[in-house]
Amino acid sequence: MRKIYLSLLPVFLLPCLLPGQTLKIFDSFSQLEERIQQAGSSILVINFWATWCGPCIEELPCFDELYRNYAGEDFEMVMVTLDFRSRIEPAVMPFLSKWNPKQEIILLADPEVDNWIPKVHPNWGGSIPATLLVCGEQRALAEKQFESYEDLKAFVLDFVSKVQKTPKMCDKGAR
Repeated sequence: MRKIYLSLLPVFLLPCLLPGQTLKIFDSFSQLEERIQQAGSSILVINFWATWCGPCIEELPCFDELYRNYAGEDFEMVMVTLDFRSRIEPAVMPFLSKWNPKQEIILLADPEVDNWIPKVHPNWGGSIPATLLVCGEQRALAEKQFESYEDLKAFVLDFVSKVQKTPKMCDKGAR
């Protein structure tokens, strides 16, 4: 009987191990800063959102499409939910289960928002949805809802052209 249970263990654990299926919880903004540094010279798209934010939810398909079209070694995406830790079980996990994102998902639970919001970008007032693009030390911020995939793609490609990132990513834009 023990062998049967052990053989089924990978089946139950598999959903927890798939990319985009686990929620990382960062208790401190410094953890997000470390994640940003890990991207190195890649284009890193960071979207700040929450399950209770209607405009955030409406634009998620745009980010899904961008991720499907561009994800690779020189393009990364992190979706940072600003939901409270107390909403993980009642709201965040059920939402992620329905959405089934492929992108990396982080819940930023640092309550010191007045300290870390200006570190994200000096022009960010803290409203969501907000999207930050990072390449090395260069950053661009859109503090708005993207109405379409084309709108989001244009924002990203404009940033790519300004940082003179590899044309390989830009060539994929023909999809």
